[in-house]
This record gives sequence, C-alpha cells and structure tokens, in this order.
Amino acid sequence: MAYFTYDTSVIISRRLVFAPSLPGNFRLSSIVLLELTASAKDESQRKAYEELSRGYQKKELLIVPNADDWLLASKILYWLTQGRRRNSTRLRRLSHGQSQRMALDALLAASARRCKVGVVTENWRDFKLIQRFCNVKVFKANEFFFGS
Repeated sequence: MAYFTYDTSVIISRRLVFAPSLPGNFRLSSIVLLELTASAKDESQRKAYEELSRGYQKKELLIVPNADDWLLASKILYWLTQGRRRNSTRLRRLSHGQSQRMALDALLAASARRCKVGVVTENWRDFKLIQRFCNVKVFKANEFFFGS
C-alpha cells in the first residue's frame, strides 16, 4: 500500500477536515501541524490541532523530522540558493527570501522521503525543485483527487 500525506496548501485550499474517514494509508506531517497550529483562528482550533497531533503520534502515524531530515533540507536549500543541480549544471537561483519560504516544504519532503510517503501538494513548482535533490514522490492535488 502506498502512503501519502498532504502539504498544508492542500488542506487549506480544499478545506480538508481531519476525520476518521481519512484512508488508512494517510500519514500526517508534524510540519503541516506546525503551520496549521500557527495559523489557528482561535484557542479551540489550536487545541484541536494539539489533540490531533497526540492522536496521530499515539497511532504512530505522525511524520516527525529527524536530524538527518533537517540536514538534507538544509542541503537542498543551499543547492537551490546556489543555483546548482545535482550533476553540477546550473539552475536558476532562488530569489531573495525564497529559500526561507521553502524551508518547511524541504523539511516536509525530506521527512516524507525517509518514511516512504508521497506528498500531495498545490505547490507543484516548489516541490518539483526540491525533488531534484530529494527523491520524494510528489502528486499534483488535482490529479490525486480527480485522477486527471
């Protein structure tokens, strides 16, 4: 069975709600929980995300980055900032501030790769850049949900 997780962009754009109806091959990323919790509209929503985290952690379905994931994410951002490809050819450098914006995506990709989990995203371009250095499976949200 292939496992997958949603990037925050998918949860927000599709107004997804975490419920028992999620498929058994779904894994939740602590990175996504960080982003959702940080943008919670009120204390009750923040507490709901905290409870969600505990539940997924207890079931061992929570993807949590380890030290190697952090190191790989930092390398990915370095290579993208320097405009390098893996085979030493040139790539267009990230614009100023773009590596900070992509940092959590790189960390999500690195941790998903380690856990052998695909990432469903609306941020296709960013994840395709990251994928050059991190062999993570990436799915376009439209194709994932509608099979296009």
